Amino acid sequence: MTTDAEEPALTIDELAARAGVTVRTVRFYGTKGLLPPPVIGPRRVGRYGRGHLARLALIEELRLQGLTLAAIERYLSRLPPDLTARDLAVHRAVVSSWGPDAPHTLTRAELQRRAGRPLDEADLERLTAMDVVERTDDAFRVDLGLLRLGVELLDVPLSQEAVLAARAVLLEHARAAAQEMSRLLRGEVGQRDARDVRSLSAHLQPLVVQALLTAFQRSLKEELRVWLRDGETAGPS
Repeated sequence: MTTDAEEPALTIDELAARAGVTVRTVRFYGTKGLLPPPVIGPRRVGRYGRGHLARLALIEELRLQGLTLAAIERYLSRLPPDLTARDLAVHRAVVSSWGPDAPHTLTRAELQRRAGRPLDEADLERLTAMDVVERTDDAFRVDLGLLRLGVELLDVPLSQEAVLAARAVLLEHARAAAQEMSRLLRGEVGQRDARDVRSLSAHLQPLVVQALLTAFQRSLKEELRVWLRDGETAGPS
């Protein structure tokens, strides 16, 4: 299993190929400060790691959602500086949810290229169970917004049952939060024109989603701190 602590191993050409962009694009983002500089290794060759790849994928997702370069810079500047590649993948999944659902149909080779790794039958079964992938006769319908996050989950040492149970919990509470937010907005907009309501919703959606993500991350960190503290207090049995 790979970790964020591993040494950066990708050249700029390999990074660009994995991300599906050009080397020129990688260099451009670097000059704009959107992408951290590479680690300089032997022979002065720059090496990139999982964090660079995840951040590049997030930048591309923001661009696909129609954000300008200035807006992308503002979005990235608000992110905590110590985010891991997995954290960035979560943000990318959130950003992809801003747009309409648009599953892509891919061949197995294309799916593996997008995933950035080989996928065996067990991997495909797990991704299917998480509703990231849907098998068709000779291809796969894929939610690209969730694909990278789903691939990351393949390496998490949790049973498939635990992952699916966690997904059910998140969906239940996300739906409840969405319903409450909808009630608040209906009370706020009143009898406004439908176009005004759509405009307000489009403006608020990314802000609300990012706020929910931040609140959840902080709450989860606090719960983990309490759990670990209680375990240390209890000591060995």
